[in-house]
Amino acid sequence: MGKKQISRLEFFEQMALKKPRKGLLNRYYWKDITFFCDYFSHEEISVLEVGCGTGELIGKLKGKHKVGIDFSPAMIEQGKKQFQDVEFHCMNAENIQLTEKFDLIIVSNLIGYLDDIEKVFLELRKVCHPETKIIVTYYNYAWEPLLKLAEFLGIKSGASNLNWLTLRDINNLLYVSGFNPYRNLRRMLLPVYIPIISPLFNRYIAKLPVFKYFCINQYAFAKPLPEVTAQEADTKFSTSVVIPARNESGNIENAIKRLPKFGKHVEIIFIEGNSTDDTWDKIQEIQKKYAGTHDIKIDRQKGKGKGDAVRLGFDIASGDILMILDADLTVPPEDLPKFYNAIASGKGDFINGSRLVYPMEKEAMRFLNLLGNKFFSWAFTWLLEQPFKDTLCGTKVIFKKDYNRLIANRKFFGDFDPFGDFDLIFGAYKLNLKIVEIPIRYRDRTYGSTNISRFKHGLLLLRMCAFAARKIKFI
Repeated sequence: MGKKQISRLEFFEQMALKKPRKGLLNRYYWKDITFFCDYFSHEEISVLEVGCGTGELIGKLKGKHKVGIDFSPAMIEQGKKQFQDVEFHCMNAENIQLTEKFDLIIVSNLIGYLDDIEKVFLELRKVCHPETKIIVTYYNYAWEPLLKLAEFLGIKSGASNLNWLTLRDINNLLYVSGFNPYRNLRRMLLPVYIPIISPLFNRYIAKLPVFKYFCINQYAFAKPLPEVTAQEADTKFSTSVVIPARNESGNIENAIKRLPKFGKHVEIIFIEGNSTDDTWDKIQEIQKKYAGTHDIKIDRQKGKGKGDAVRLGFDIASGDILMILDADLTVPPEDLPKFYNAIASGKGDFINGSRLVYPMEKEAMRFLNLLGNKFFSWAFTWLLEQPFKDTLCGTKVIFKKDYNRLIANRKFFGDFDPFGDFDLIFGAYKLNLKIVEIPIRYRDRTYGSTNISRFKHGLLLLRMCAFAARKIKFI
């Protein structure tokens, strides 16, 4: 007589009576998933977990409002007893009956059990706003033989037949359901805890090329596809363009003359920083000269470095969108509407310029600087698990509301970056923002000389890469 088949609901009802995620295999395995999802959650956001089970994941995440839904009444009852700060609902993922829009939605190891994954992903649209982030976790099917062996040995709970899904399958299902997958990650080579060995393999070796493809856990990050039209985006947001200026007197007026009008309104903010020429006098002169046609704010930084100047400019900015334009104008001001259109239309949450696509003018970048930029491009592609062409382009764009969140979470990285580029890039990654690059044509300087020291600052950038590896990659 064969073993009696039970329904999936019956299976999970029985599991609720046990202690899910607490077995020999499950405890260490689920702890890492919880840790990694929590890395991208924050105290100020709302979080929904679809298929929350008894709530061990959602119950341990940061969040101002946490909601868990599951189709098993027994699971939900167990969750309510354990986690009083979570709002639980017994609800089918194929028919979500919630009215709230969430900042972060987690679908962890659920899609293997679903009869119609696309339908569930379509239901998620009901509880998404344009900036909602989705994290989908699922196991690597290459592990199936070992998992079946673990079930046979009784160290892993048995499950009914699961869907076979690669990361490409998950990305495709998200896309056809109206989501834009923007990052994929893999974690955990050893899903059981062996002192010294497991931390070594999972924290370091699993992050190396080739080895990562054998990791058991796969993560897909996505956000809703933009629905705003180009016409709506054209006038939807106001923008503050921050121009840090040190010894750039000859470029100040050209920055005004060449800056196009775009969006609802453009505010220009000059921040002068310890110049030895007449840059500050020129900024004051230009503010008065163009007072009738341009909204210009000016200030002088008390600290040093571009990063300090950018922070001051962002602090006094009133626009919905914050932009940086280097005063040397090697990134053409005429290109800024491209950056506005990308962020205003929802194609990205953090827009970074890339100087390394189009051919440069002859004197735009010295050879050693070019080599350094290519190296940091490779390093950041590996660190951030997405193609990253140019980390040091001065033009970066972020919503003011996201920058305010970045400030609140800056304590995670600390005040480590005198340039400001890495502070913004790392912060955007930690906030789980979609990072998009816009190619620009890099021009020669027409006035002054670079403020960058190739060797001194190159060593500092290497230190920051090592810092990022510790805070982002090897976690």
